[in-house]
Amino acid sequence: MAFWLLLAALVIVLDQFTKWLIVGHYRLGDVTPVTSFFNVVRAHNTGAAFSFLAQAGGCWQRWLFTGLGAAAALFIVALLRGHGGQRLFAFSLSMILGGAIGNVIDRVVHGYVVDFLDFHWRFLNGLFHHGHFPAFNVADMAITAGVAGLLLDELLRVLRGRK
Repeated sequence: MAFWLLLAALVIVLDQFTKWLIVGHYRLGDVTPVTSFFNVVRAHNTGAAFSFLAQAGGCWQRWLFTGLGAAAALFIVALLRGHGGQRLFAFSLSMILGGAIGNVIDRVVHGYVVDFLDFHWRFLNGLFHHGHFPAFNVADMAITAGVAGLLLDELLRVLRGRK
């Protein structure tokens, strides 16, 4: 289990380091175009994924999502304890764990999650404001990779069961 917890810690360190760089060099709303479809920005998300509930008012979201993240982290550690030998499953859980804790740290320290990766394409105009996919961060990427890994792990498990 130590390896998987170290992997989660690596995600946390990378996530917090990149956010520290953004907070230290960007003000809220600052944008640096990098390519025709990618910017580095500083955005704050008080809601959940895709800013869900960010405009709900009050600060209750901060504590709700902090509590959910902490509860998820405890649940994931318990799963890792029992399934550390299942490599894809444990890798996926470690990525989710690191990402969840990275975003929980932001909520506790800042009251919001710092996002900074901004991708935009014209074909997204109908879905997102000016075609900009919601800004995200390293923790979000780790969570996404972890969820994809869990889906792949389950698909492989089902396929193995059919043989």
